[in-house]
Amino acid sequence: MNKSSGSGNLSRPFIRITTIAVALSLSIMIISVAVVTGFKKEISEKTIGFGSHIQILNYDGNRSYETKPINENQECLPKIKALNGIRHIQKFALKPGIIKTENDIQGVVIKGIAPDFDWSFFKKSLVDGDIFELSDTITTNKVLISKTLSLLLRLKVGDKFSMYFVQDPPRARVFTISGIYDTKMSEFDKVFILGDIRHVQKLNDWKDDQITGFEILVDDFDKIEDLTMQVDDIAGLIFFEDGSRLKVQSIIEKYPTIFDWLNLQDMNAIVLIVIMVIVAGINMVSGLLIIILERTKMIGVLKAMGAENPLIRRVFLIQSGFIIIRGLIFGNLFGLALCIIQQQFGIIKLDEASYYLATVPIHLNVIHILLLNIGTFLITIAMLVIPSMVISRISPEKTIKFD
Repeated sequence: MNKSSGSGNLSRPFIRITTIAVALSLSIMIISVAVVTGFKKEISEKTIGFGSHIQILNYDGNRSYETKPINENQECLPKIKALNGIRHIQKFALKPGIIKTENDIQGVVIKGIAPDFDWSFFKKSLVDGDIFELSDTITTNKVLISKTLSLLLRLKVGDKFSMYFVQDPPRARVFTISGIYDTKMSEFDKVFILGDIRHVQKLNDWKDDQITGFEILVDDFDKIEDLTMQVDDIAGLIFFEDGSRLKVQSIIEKYPTIFDWLNLQDMNAIVLIVIMVIVAGINMVSGLLIIILERTKMIGVLKAMGAENPLIRRVFLIQSGFIIIRGLIFGNLFGLALCIIQQQFGIIKLDEASYYLATVPIHLNVIHILLLNIGTFLITIAMLVIPSMVISRISPEKTIKFD
């Protein structure tokens, strides 16, 4: 009896190790997916904040910020607004220029916006001052600049600065800083300031109804490609009397480098998930084999009593399933706890110049967590089917001994 009792304790440490391995594997998968989706969400939102989801422009092939105008009264707009998934449409105009202070000079682009502008992104990114009000009748000289530009040019809220526009004849405007935003996206923060669209129209000698284009915001980023095609079907086939036409472009097409980089993060997460599932599976296979070897005599007795191999295998697989579930529970608790701590306190910092973010972003999605749990459980159980076949090789007459 003592010998048997000692043998029964042999598998306990291995079961604990296996449970820990499953828990750690799942927690790493949860953290990796939360970080990757967090990166994609944060960077996508910042990029979209500057360029919206979809833009409608003049199809002139010009890639500079000196654009040919289109008329804001487009017949296709009501049809586009009626599309399912379109949240908001706003007009804008761009004009490059040079900011000059007493000691500094910096080339920037003023993005002219109208009263229909959606301020939600810049309100979240505002670090000082306030947004400015826009009117259909009165032109305001107030602008929003980035923290990057304010540091480079040593400007603060309430300061005035001159901006010069290289054209024939050259022109200048004096603006007052209403607020300062900070998105951590240096390639945008160094370039864009927000101002009244009327300034751009007057500088370009445009009519009051002429603009650079329209920005379209959608409800679901995952549907952006489909909605871009639908908008293009409506607006992209319209030709004007002068032979020009409209161009429809998604934010993914406009900034492919950023979104290609984000898509690479998906591949990194997939590789890590595959590795972690394999690690969890191998540990479970080792644990199951140890349990089977320890219970060899019991298996022989069951076979001698008439139990068939499939039934005995099912018993051991069910026991392994409970071990996996226990590991998944601990893995969820540990992984989610770490994610929530990072989400609330931002303990792990990042280099803003390289990653556009100050801390590691976390985005928890219930569907992702459920899929990770279900997938890990099913794949690990599937990996245990082959080693469980060892049971069929155990012979009752060789395992049952009478003392």
